[in-house]
Amino acid sequence: MCDTCGCHLHEHHHHNTKVVEVNQSLLAANVRQARSNRQHIEKMGAVAINLISSPGSGKTTLLERTIEALVDTVRIGVIEGDIETERDAERIRAKGVPAVQLTTGGACHLDASLVHGGLHVLEHFAKGTGYDLIFIENVGNLVCPATFDLGEHSRVVLLSVPEGSDKPAKYPATFKGADLVLLTKVDLLPYFDFSMDEVRKEAGLLKPDLELVALSATSGEGFDSWLAFLNKQLNR
Repeated sequence: MCDTCGCHLHEHHHHNTKVVEVNQSLLAANVRQARSNRQHIEKMGAVAINLISSPGSGKTTLLERTIEALVDTVRIGVIEGDIETERDAERIRAKGVPAVQLTTGGACHLDASLVHGGLHVLEHFAKGTGYDLIFIENVGNLVCPATFDLGEHSRVVLLSVPEGSDKPAKYPATFKGADLVLLTKVDLLPYFDFSMDEVRKEAGLLKPDLELVALSATSGEGFDSWLAFLNKQLNR
């Protein structure tokens, strides 16, 4: 993992106190930058959605299908976070939407400072037309991204059927911080030991009002509910 979020700490480490102090300072700086990012996004006239999940849960595919559904009526920009490569950004650009790739070079999450730079690049791509909706696709990880506010207005966590239904219990901070959970790849339910009841129960214990949407980018199931959530964020 990386040194900026404290996930490398162990109880027996004799420098723990000093490292924790440094990490707390970094997190405080991130909070300040996130606040600035949120103001920046609002000045752009946009709403930002932070997408968090494990690798392979379907974030980029979700974005592709969402762009196809909304691109004629909603001005969309995307910030892509990955440890390496521009592959996801290239997939988004192929849909006719501006995408900025942020490569972390090993860090397991995006932070507000990185996103700040990405927002300025997105502004340049907009060429005066602006945005309604900015998606931030975080680095694939269910741990560290939960700690870092990026300046988003809503946080959406994806959980795919192949990952198993025990993830809310295993990663409570991530799911407790979500505004929406998308249960993706539900077309695969017949082939995996995945309990919808378990997910709903565990998520409900963490956050009673947490909304869950069962969704499949392949069949289209649940997409109306996902688009309704986005339109609500846009006040439409």
